Amino acid sequence: MASRRALIAALVLLPASALAQRRRELSVDQLFEALKLAPTDEAARAVEAQIWQAWLQQGSPAVQLLMRRGMRNLHARALDDALEDFDAVIALAPEMAEAWNKRATVYFLRGEHDNAARDIAETLAREPRHFGALAGLSQVHEARGDLVAALRAYEAALAIHPRLPGAEDRIKELRRKALGEGI
Repeated sequence: MASRRALIAALVLLPASALAQRRRELSVDQLFEALKLAPTDEAARAVEAQIWQAWLQQGSPAVQLLMRRGMRNLHARALDDALEDFDAVIALAPEMAEAWNKRATVYFLRGEHDNAARDIAETLAREPRHFGALAGLSQVHEARGDLVAALRAYEAALAIHPRLPGAEDRIKELRRKALGEGI
């Protein structure tokens, strides 16, 4: 275990280009371990990008095409089209956690918080370490007015990804709102 930790620690110290070359050699489990051990925000971002890439590269070429199209539609705020794309991905590859997560994002943006929460639960059933889904769940709870649950969900995301971008401000704000800390 110690030698594995040393390997992971050495990998997070590599420049992003060298780390990208090693991406195919690393399992998702190793990437999550590297994410926890990342010594800098830059190293964490490089590992995070690899995790997102691994999640997105699952499935057949048709599934990947639909995911890319859905993401383009999501970014363009063509939410009905994005929803159709992610529905199709889920029909073809229901085991793909990221498809559920992206559809949850669409539902959240449409104000459909119950549907978003349901899809986040599906995401986490498939990938319990999905820090993006946990951060999204925090937003869903906050939108529903359950600030303590929002804080807990975000803390769960931070336990997986300690260098989550914007975490310090988000956690302070949630603690202030939920617990009255820092007032």
